[in-house]
Amino acid sequence: MYGLTEFLKSNSRSIPKQIATKCEGREHNWSQFEDRVSKLASALKKLGIQDGERAAILALNSDRYLEYYYAVWWAGGAVVPLNVRWSVGENAYSLNDSGAKVLFIDKAFASMIDPLQRDIEGLETIIFMDDDAPDGVIQYEELIASHQRCPDAERSGRDLAGLYYTGGTTGFPKGVMLSHEAIWYNCMAGSGLFDFGADDTYLHAAPMFHLADGGLSGTATANGLCHVFVPAFEPVAVMNALAEYQVTHAVLVPTMWDMIINHPDFDKNSFRTVQSAMYGASPMPEGLLRQILEQLPNVALVQGYGQTEMAPVITALAAGYHSKKGMEDGLLASAGRAVLGAEVRICDEDGNDLPNGEVGEIVARSPGSMLGYWGMPEATAATLNDGWVKTGDGAYRDDKGFIFIVDRMKDMIVTGGENVFSSEVENVISTHPDVAAVAVIGIPSKQWGEEVHAIIIPAEGKEPTLEEITAHLEDRVANYKRPRSMTLRDDPFPLSGAGKVLKRELRAPFWDGQDRQVS
Repeated sequence: MYGLTEFLKSNSRSIPKQIATKCEGREHNWSQFEDRVSKLASALKKLGIQDGERAAILALNSDRYLEYYYAVWWAGGAVVPLNVRWSVGENAYSLNDSGAKVLFIDKAFASMIDPLQRDIEGLETIIFMDDDAPDGVIQYEELIASHQRCPDAERSGRDLAGLYYTGGTTGFPKGVMLSHEAIWYNCMAGSGLFDFGADDTYLHAAPMFHLADGGLSGTATANGLCHVFVPAFEPVAVMNALAEYQVTHAVLVPTMWDMIINHPDFDKNSFRTVQSAMYGASPMPEGLLRQILEQLPNVALVQGYGQTEMAPVITALAAGYHSKKGMEDGLLASAGRAVLGAEVRICDEDGNDLPNGEVGEIVARSPGSMLGYWGMPEATAATLNDGWVKTGDGAYRDDKGFIFIVDRMKDMIVTGGENVFSSEVENVISTHPDVAAVAVIGIPSKQWGEEVHAIIIPAEGKEPTLEEITAHLEDRVANYKRPRSMTLRDDPFPLSGAGKVLKRELRAPFWDGQDRQVS
């Protein structure tokens, strides 16, 4: 019970002829998809992937990526999706740390094959996911063709389903251990947020290594949707795919929305079949959210807040609150309420519950709670207690149960003894018409310890001044929270694989050589 392959088997029985995947001219129905998964699982078993053994993947989005997930689970193994933005060294660390025996890799990362083979002692087999496989590796389609079906291992419940490496914005990666039950629960929680139809289609636009995509991807499979893919996010490619495949549902993180809505070739007609879109993984600036609602009023937006350690969903702001009344009630600034089955507490530094309206750390528990960090008992003990996960996010709850996230606790700026939450200031600055994107950080100040600094990417042809930004904030943000300095920037912000702004990289030049660093 609570096994991830049960969704696949159910679809193969109930809707065998319905299309499961479309990708680069390939098309498979659910019966064919299950058959391919079972044969690939048979091959993986012979390669030692069973009973929780790990098989990793480093690849762009495709139908074969989806087959990989279900084949590893069918074989009884655990998945290890690698971050496509990472260097050879970073991926080598995760492979060594996880003890992965098998690595799936595609042509986009073929240049990493030799160094990874050299540096990963326990890596026994590399499977090449495209044609023309290099010497010394196994070709994906040949592997499927040369094996027969095998029984499903039927791992479930608290059995390990995968190691999801996280921590790229704060330090060295940690392998988050997620169970079948945890991911299964999130598929169910996600199902309650959307109105899926029998002929609906889900677009994989976010990277498939990340649970921003994985959460709704599993929900799409559980509901029998057709999966379509773009290899990697690019605004025009996504808009073309939306139109070509008549996509009905997608996940687009805030940076993706920004790049689409403000693209010179933005075409709202490409969204004509899109019924709903989930956003999350990083905060959505209020100005951008209002822009999306104005441009695409027929797309039902759903916000999902969570983190890898919760597999990932914790709260959701349903589509009905993305409305004029939701704006008037100030709910667009919230992360919604706890999803069904999740418990959320707001705690002080000692773990005590705080009353509504007071800012503290979000501590959450659900069937999606992680098993712990792979091989890191001390880090696990510091984060996980009886299923309760300390998120590191600062927030408060209102009297109707809505959660308002104010910042990552580590991104809080302390200036003159006052706490400033950067996301609050960013949200207001983002509504200035001359601002395309903004990041607010703390920089050294001899007088105040830290002072608020805004880094702004201007709208095309604009050059806002600090005085103009300060005037824009005057009636909306307290004086001590307003930027005392500002930098204009032409280059995009550095981003993690999930689309989060890497503020530590933005802070680094200001804190270089200082006695105190902001973590």
